[in-house]
Amino acid sequence: MKLQRHGLVAGLVVGVLALSACGSDNTDSNNAGSGSGSASGSSANCASGTLSWDGSSAQKTAVTQWISQYQNQCADASINYQGQGSGAGRTAFYGGQIPVAGSDASIADDDRGKADARCSGGKAIDLPMVLTPVEFIYNVQGVSDLAVTPSILAKVFSGKITKWNDPEIAAANKGVTLPNKTITTVHRSKDSGTTQNFTSFLAAQEPSLWTYGNGQAWKAPGGQGAPDSSGLVQSVKSTDGAIGYVDGPDATKNTLTPAKLDVGAGPVEPNADTVGKAISAAKVTGDNQDVVLKINYGLKDAGTYPAILATYEITCSKGLNADQAKFVKSFLTYTAGEAGQGELTKLGYSPLPSDLATRVRSAVDSLSAT
Repeated sequence: MKLQRHGLVAGLVVGVLALSACGSDNTDSNNAGSGSGSASGSSANCASGTLSWDGSSAQKTAVTQWISQYQNQCADASINYQGQGSGAGRTAFYGGQIPVAGSDASIADDDRGKADARCSGGKAIDLPMVLTPVEFIYNVQGVSDLAVTPSILAKVFSGKITKWNDPEIAAANKGVTLPNKTITTVHRSKDSGTTQNFTSFLAAQEPSLWTYGNGQAWKAPGGQGAPDSSGLVQSVKSTDGAIGYVDGPDATKNTLTPAKLDVGAGPVEPNADTVGKAISAAKVTGDNQDVVLKINYGLKDAGTYPAILATYEITCSKGLNADQAKFVKSFLTYTAGEAGQGELTKLGYSPLPSDLATRVRSAVDSLSAT
């Protein structure tokens, strides 16, 4: 199933309407502060007890907002999200320590066996919940407007371009005075879904230049490592001449201006329109429960920003204990619903296009304990 452009626009419109609705939810005497009833416009009953989970730092800003809104409606619910990274979340989920994990990559084929074994009588499933660009943040004194190409990124992050005034960077930034300063690259030192999506983009765009493949672990030589997104942001902000990669909301909340991206038809900013065009080129695979988004990282169409990622919630179709299953289903019903998706645009994310959202909601609705 190919995503349609009008679906993204519809999703953005739904998000605006949902945001307006949320303001009135907080004063609704039938719902506010109640331990039962609908979760901020979702069709699921509020859960009670505690839900602890971990995973993607790229979605942590969204999850923090979701938790706040959900708990405003569901007074007997307590949700804790660590956001220590996709690898940490998947490991904890596969090991049975948490009932759901956030991951910037769907379940790998090599992990399918242990993922399904986690779900007694069921299977592990991927539910895309958050869409965001991978943005290239930089700190170069005197430079406030920068454009990069896939070639520049591949060469910079593999150590083939080492100075900011390199002729290739200068050619992409006519009229910008670039200093004769050494480039410091900053990458994620722990397994990271953001790394996987960034390296997938490089491998698809510049396979002859980026010879390190793709994956959760950073494989290129040199550079500085940071364990998570916040650490990467701080390293870039504190180092003149640095460049790194983070999800869009991390750039937004830290008031960082990302570089424009030129995949062949001129530089574009990462925004709802350019990201939306890239999302429209993606395909959805899987079945009625397991939903996987196949991103076209090699897209070179004008006005597109194909360095994007989808964050999944990985959980069990069935096989969790009854209390966990009820809580996971209730919370994911909210996050996939109009109210939950409506929180995303103001945070720097893109909501699910309407057709993909419908499919995810159907999958969430099918979750069961036995």
